[in-house]
Amino acid sequence: MPSLTALFVGLGSIGTRHLNNLAALCAQRGLTLRADALRSDPARPLRPGAAELLHAQFTALDDPAALPRYDLAFITNPTSLHAGALKLLRGRAGALFIEKPIVSAEQADMALDELVPAGQKAYVAAPMRWCGAMLALKRRLASGADGAPYCVRVICSSYLPDWRPGVDYRTVYSARRALGGGVTIDLIHEWDYLVDLFGPPCELYNFKGQYSELEVDSDDVSLYIARWPRMLGEVHLDYFGRGYRRSIELFTPSGSLAADFGAGTLTLPDGTVEQYPEDVNRRYLREMEYFLDYALGDEPESLNPPATALAVLNLTLGKQG
Repeated sequence: MPSLTALFVGLGSIGTRHLNNLAALCAQRGLTLRADALRSDPARPLRPGAAELLHAQFTALDDPAALPRYDLAFITNPTSLHAGALKLLRGRAGALFIEKPIVSAEQADMALDELVPAGQKAYVAAPMRWCGAMLALKRRLASGADGAPYCVRVICSSYLPDWRPGVDYRTVYSARRALGGGVTIDLIHEWDYLVDLFGPPCELYNFKGQYSELEVDSDDVSLYIARWPRMLGEVHLDYFGRGYRRSIELFTPSGSLAADFGAGTLTLPDGTVEQYPEDVNRRYLREMEYFLDYALGDEPESLNPPATALAVLNLTLGKQG
């Protein structure tokens, strides 16, 4: 039976999700998976079921238990530690899966070759691209049925304390600037999919800060006005909305075209509502299916390479060009 080796650098909630999905897909494809975890504190309890999927856990890559090279490596530790992990893994992995953002705001000026060597296969996480409503929206836009949009309005609003039930929100990286938190880059998904749909804007203004009563030292609201050659845009991101809202609305010659990613719907200009309900993990499974195909295939560049992810990060921070 063909085998596959994988290293997870950090194994919190998102790393555990990726480990579970990778293990499930390998089982479906008849691949034997050997997964290791590089953790800062191996004594810290893992999520239920994760330990059973691991071959080894260690704290340094020179540990005798570590393989000298992995087929896959997942950078799923806090954002502020991504750059160090990428340097540590240089030349040690066939394909990299890097959680978003690629690095922290303070590291956004790093040169790309400091992060990944030329020729390294790498993909930066972009799960919003893989949800059912987004895929339906992309098909609708590609059809040209509604004409080119005049403007776009995007919102992602949710309540940070509700993100991880049973976990004190004040302790997670999102709440802590030093760990790479803050709504501006934590919710980088919105800018990732906007750039994927329309390319980067040619002009952008951003206002952000900490305005709510949440006990965070990172920005909890970030607002943007953007201009493309033939389209204007608004983006609203916050940590304090009590009702989950994540959507995009496009104003087109035919009328309003809106995707509600929370409800899993696409509303067409004529009022027709198309339903795309699915478990949230489905988008992550589609993403993992893509990554596994990419890692095992011959295509040198991924759908979201580090260069693009770094450019989008700088865009969210108001840096263009």
